[in-house]
Amino acid sequence: MNDNSFFSIDRLVEFGLGMAVARQMVNVMNQSMQQMYIPGSVQSMPQPISLPIYIAIDQQQIGPLSESELLTLVSRKKVDKNTLVWQPGMVGWKPLELVPQILKVIALAPPPLPTV
Repeated sequence: MNDNSFFSIDRLVEFGLGMAVARQMVNVMNQSMQQMYIPGSVQSMPQPISLPIYIAIDQQQIGPLSESELLTLVSRKKVDKNTLVWQPGMVGWKPLELVPQILKVIALAPPPLPTV
């Protein structure tokens, strides 16, 4: 065999190295695609981690509450914009209307159904 033949040892080594590099590139691309969020795809976007919420009603600390538990209290009119709230990381208690993370939860909730 001559050196230009596909089956020469040099060509086979080049082919094998090229295949190994291609396989690594495919693995990196697959990993990147799995971690990518594509709007409208079947994959759902990971939910942000929500911190527990503490509230004060009648000078009593209530919590930790989840966002859904807080929404239930809001719908029952036990919590309003002046209710004191606290979450881990906050320095002190603040009125709900001054805490954007918690106010956002309430603002995105649908209003109660009208009574007929």
